[in-house]
Amino acid sequence: MASQDEKSIFVEICESPIVDARGPLDLDNDDCGSGEMQFVNEKCAIFACLSLDESVDASSVVASGLLQLQHRGQESSGLVTCDNSAKDGDFQVVKGMGLVANIFSPENLGSLKGNICVGHNRYSTSGGKNQTGMQPLVVNTLFGKFALAHNGEIVNQRILMQRILQHGVGLTSQTDSEVIMQMLCSPPPPPHSEHLHGIDWVARIKAFMLLTDTSYSLALMIKDTIYAIRDPYGNRPLCIGKLPDDRAFVLSSESSAFSTVGAEHVRDIRPGEIVKISKDGIESCLLIERPGNRNMNGTLVSRLNSGVPERHDSIDERGTREKAAMCVFEYIYFSRPDSYINGDMLYNFRKRCGRRLFAESHIECDIVSSVPESATPAALGYAEASKIPFEQVLNKNRYVGRSFIKPSTVSRTDTVLRKFGPLTEVVKGKRIVLCDDSIVRGTTMKPIIQLLRGAGAKAVHVRVASPPVKHPCYMGINIPTSNELLASTRSNEEICKVIGADSVEYLSHEGLMQCVSEGYGGHKDDFGTCGACFTGKYPVELEW
Repeated sequence: MASQDEKSIFVEICESPIVDARGPLDLDNDDCGSGEMQFVNEKCAIFACLSLDESVDASSVVASGLLQLQHRGQESSGLVTCDNSAKDGDFQVVKGMGLVANIFSPENLGSLKGNICVGHNRYSTSGGKNQTGMQPLVVNTLFGKFALAHNGEIVNQRILMQRILQHGVGLTSQTDSEVIMQMLCSPPPPPHSEHLHGIDWVARIKAFMLLTDTSYSLALMIKDTIYAIRDPYGNRPLCIGKLPDDRAFVLSSESSAFSTVGAEHVRDIRPGEIVKISKDGIESCLLIERPGNRNMNGTLVSRLNSGVPERHDSIDERGTREKAAMCVFEYIYFSRPDSYINGDMLYNFRKRCGRRLFAESHIECDIVSSVPESATPAALGYAEASKIPFEQVLNKNRYVGRSFIKPSTVSRTDTVLRKFGPLTEVVKGKRIVLCDDSIVRGTTMKPIIQLLRGAGAKAVHVRVASPPVKHPCYMGINIPTSNELLASTRSNEEICKVIGADSVEYLSHEGLMQCVSEGYGGHKDDFGTCGACFTGKYPVELEW
């Protein structure tokens, strides 16, 4: 077991000012968003660690990583360790409702044993808000226990749930994560014979992946091994890191969490990839292709001993490959700007969006600003391209509750007015370009514009660093129904009147895709994004 000094690493981080790269994080009131994007919530965060050195305490590393991923889920947090000195491995669990810093402590972390740990932060989009949805999930099987952490939302949950129930298996919740766990409990179909050769986890994972194509990134902990899995479309992010001298391997939803625990980013898990992390290192086991690219076995690659597998097949001879579908909102907002996705630092991506936004919709103004803080990189890019100075026009009160949870538009507007204060001397008499990530309902942007006009702004021109959100998401993002979305049936001119701006312009979908492609540094077969909330074109057929 690690010393108390080593356990105190997490406590020191908790007691220090926590600064999310998207803006300071207020742990007291769960306020992690900015502007209109508070209406859009990501599902979850995964962080896991396999320690190969006694000086690295796995549970403290995971708790520290989860703290840095707090923006991805604030409903509940948990971690599971495995003490492999005990017979068959002893799984120990710490979970609770609320924020990371309020759940983990020197006492409960100090009681944990084991060099392997998987953790999870949750924001529910499936199964509701209750303790039964807390992760990681742990189940006991004929071959021993395993733990599962899941980010995403599988699109055919109801069909798979019915299949499980028809086999006489009961479920304790309505979460898709429990459905995934039960599917992994099932033995793989022939020709695999676990009775003769023992449990084959890769075969089980493959069988599950062939039944549901998206959306999931998974961390599966089995005694002394972690399996990292990404769906064939790569809809949710997942990446691998390591500590110096290979003292530990870590797994995270975002690379930005690695630096806090002293790890370096090794690479992203590829879409459809199953990676085994063990004392022997990082092993890429299998790639499951997207449905339009599959052969009869569902995969185009055999198991490999090491490295990143390449795909070799006759798909290119048959025509265009089906593209990946990485959630584009990970680029736009969800992931921190110091995170890397497919080799592109998101701060740079968001500045490119701002520059492109100016090229598409420039207008005469005196200053450029943003709704604090996540839209700031885009505003800086707009300012650089326009040669117009960037100025902060709003001061944010970080001790006001999140506006989207208020039950009525009236109370939500009141919260916005208490959250932001205009910098009057900066605003007075100025024509302002105000940048934001997105406009969802419009109920945040409207009172902000009223604040700026009340402070003497001569004009407020809204510029949005993404296309209009017109459609719901069914793959792990809590986007409202279409009739709640401001842009679903309105033109830019109509939106302008609703929110009270002098003009409103969005980044075009073509411009957004250009910004993604310009910084892309991933594998050539893995390029592709899902922008269904903009276009209504989903990567898979929705089965409900």
